[in-house]
Amino acid sequence: MSDLYEDESSAGTYGDFASVYDELMDDVPYDDWFDYIHKELKNHGIENGLVLDLGCGSGIMTEKLARAGYDMTGVDLSEEMLSEAIKKRDKSGLDILYLCQDMRSFELYGTMRAIICICDCVNYIIDPDELKEMFKLVNNYLDPDGVFIFDVNTTHKYRDEIGDCTIAENREDCSFIWENAYDDESGINEYALTLFIMDKESGLFKRSEEVHYQRGYEPDEIKEMLSEAGLIFERAFDTDTKKETDDNTQRFTVIAREHGKSVNK
Repeated sequence: MSDLYEDESSAGTYGDFASVYDELMDDVPYDDWFDYIHKELKNHGIENGLVLDLGCGSGIMTEKLARAGYDMTGVDLSEEMLSEAIKKRDKSGLDILYLCQDMRSFELYGTMRAIICICDCVNYIIDPDELKEMFKLVNNYLDPDGVFIFDVNTTHKYRDEIGDCTIAENREDCSFIWENAYDDESGINEYALTLFIMDKESGLFKRSEEVHYQRGYEPDEIKEMLSEAGLIFERAFDTDTKKETDDNTQRFTVIAREHGKSVNK
């Protein structure tokens, strides 16, 4: 395990990967995720208004929620991923505000009715104290009783399912080699990503490398952090099965609420 993960400022940034992210991640069930997020928002009486997509990446979920009638803001640390999101916005014509910010220290112009954070974003915050600080910011920027919906990969996923294995895939115009290395002492999974992306003009492939770091968290651990941050934990469920979490859960979704503001403020 490299010591590079100590530089947490680079823990979740995307470079060349951003340009092929949507293509290589086409198996991610965004439609299914949108369905339960939209259902949860409506169940909490949130059918419109301001919603933040924290760690919005290339803007796939941001666009889906904007089409559903929400006034969307997207925050991401990667300029390259935001560039892809803006391309989508230019094509769709949707009114979405994108901000290039670190989700550990994000700043907004006002409060939101809901905040979502999906697709491993929480796991990029490898310092539990910094994750708790992010939760405090979420509580601060939510309307009274506003809703926070996010997902988290478990330690089991990194340690037992993908840790110390290599994943490779070849496409017509791009391919990747994804090498995982899980460190049991720190609980951090390092994945080294080697990309081969074809230049459309020359037809030649450019090779690039990125290193990412993620940490698994457990439902009880997240519940305690939320409570310490002032948020109210409602429930957690297995993202894939929609049932209660167990030892085999690889990703779980959490529903929490803002706590501490007065509606009269």
